[in-house]
Amino acid sequence: MASYRRDQAVRAAVEQGLLSPSEPVVALLDTAGIRASAAALVSAFAAVTDAPVLHAFAVKACPLVPVLRLLYDCGLGVEVASPGEMALAHAAGVPPSRTVLDSPAKTAAELRQALALGIAVNADNLQEVARLDALVASAPTASPLGLRVNPQVGAGTIEALSTATATSKFGVALRDEGAREAVVQAFLDRPWLRRLHTHTGSQGIPLALMAEGVAAAYALAEEINTKAGRQQIDTIDIGGGLPVNFVSDEETPTYAEYAELLATTAPGLLDGRYGLVTEFGRSLLAKHGTILARVEYTKTSGARPIAVTHAGVQVATRTVYDPPSWPLRVLAYDSEGRPRTGEETVQDVAGPACFAGDLLATALELPLLRPDDIVVVPDTGAYYFAHHYAYNSLVRPAVHGFTAEEDRVVFATVRRAQTLDEIVAEAGGDRVDALLP
Repeated sequence: MASYRRDQAVRAAVEQGLLSPSEPVVALLDTAGIRASAAALVSAFAAVTDAPVLHAFAVKACPLVPVLRLLYDCGLGVEVASPGEMALAHAAGVPPSRTVLDSPAKTAAELRQALALGIAVNADNLQEVARLDALVASAPTASPLGLRVNPQVGAGTIEALSTATATSKFGVALRDEGAREAVVQAFLDRPWLRRLHTHTGSQGIPLALMAEGVAAAYALAEEINTKAGRQQIDTIDIGGGLPVNFVSDEETPTYAEYAELLATTAPGLLDGRYGLVTEFGRSLLAKHGTILARVEYTKTSGARPIAVTHAGVQVATRTVYDPPSWPLRVLAYDSEGRPRTGEETVQDVAGPACFAGDLLATALELPLLRPDDIVVVPDTGAYYFAHHYAYNSLVRPAVHGFTAEEDRVVFATVRRAQTLDEIVAEAGGDRVDALLP
């Protein structure tokens, strides 16, 4: 089980010196768990359609080259949204034929590069489609080309992650006056425009709303193909967004539940006429990442025990700034990496940054933490330690993948810890006199 592997890895990280006074915060990735999630995604869609499906991992969820390589080895491609993410995918050995480029602000240079390589491109708006007109006319391309549409089906519980609202910045808003007709005409005028893309959002979006957004894109594809008198649209990119359970080790909802809901909501989508692209990110990685941090000090303030640790805003930025939307579990382990037992006490778990809100959890019931204990923060494999926030110039922690083999844990370094020299260099250390007269 994943929780058993996690316990093994925490103990081994202490025994093997990955977590120590000199390196008081590290991140771990469970490679077996990642492989299992990738396999569950592939099998879930294979169970409902015989059509070709490209499962393109959203690189933004965990932009680490060895992770992208592992997922590619599991049969997945990548979805990228910037030149940096394109470079990461290339470094991981993911071929252009397994790469999809999305972004609301692609430059002409980015588009030109993608078309030269044969990377699939989803235009975000009709101005971008017009830009593609000139590029397609100037040079032949093997890139599959599509357009993102916003079905405007509404928001979930986290507004910032809801991308199919009435005023979302993404895609062509289908319910705006004249927009649907303009989209249909754009396809009829461009035989090379062969894909539709939609994405309703991610965390906080219920499955039914996700399926409603996909069904709207499918209905539009049917309308365009009918008016074209042929199957011009041959692929529908349904985005990603499966929410993650952050309150327990249970992996819910599942890819199988979502695929089965799509089969009910839009059965024609899965009858073999359309190829599919998915762009899942958080749901593939979140449950398989864990942050470990040493407790440096403990204190009491206003009768509330506080454990001051080395993990805070630099690795859990969303949780610190928006705790109601991004609550995380915190588990207590002793200094040797064993789960701590004993009477539970209400306490705060604080990070190292110099502002009062740098808290991983408040009023949390845990066995009372002590100096040199370890706080373990599960479910952090996506959008947490891979997205370092350089507050207080805190060092970016090392990331280690692990494989648990019976009573033995083998670690592989995914990304080494940042050095102080690197912090200075990134802060203009080689230009110390740049602002002097």
